[in-house]
Amino acid sequence: MKTIYAKPYKESRKDAGLTQQALADRLGCPQSFVAKYEKAERRLDVLEYLRVAMAIGIDPCKLLKEAAMSLEVMQPARIQRKPRKP
Repeated sequence: MKTIYAKPYKESRKDAGLTQQALADRLGCPQSFVAKYEKAERRLDVLEYLRVAMAIGIDPCKLLKEAAMSLEVMQPARIQRKPRKP
């Protein structure tokens, strides 16, 4: 399920015609950094997220909306809560 969340990042990079290495070079990071967040093995903080969006050449709000829509698919399982004990 966690690959659904990372999918917009990978798709946006590919739509921009960038390899993981090319994006990593733009970011000044190792290729493994890109691979790990695309596989949802690590999360991006806000500043990293903005840098990635700018390096891809996509509006950060659009990318965030696509990621949020992916989360909506996963949310029903997360929302279920156990009833509180009296």
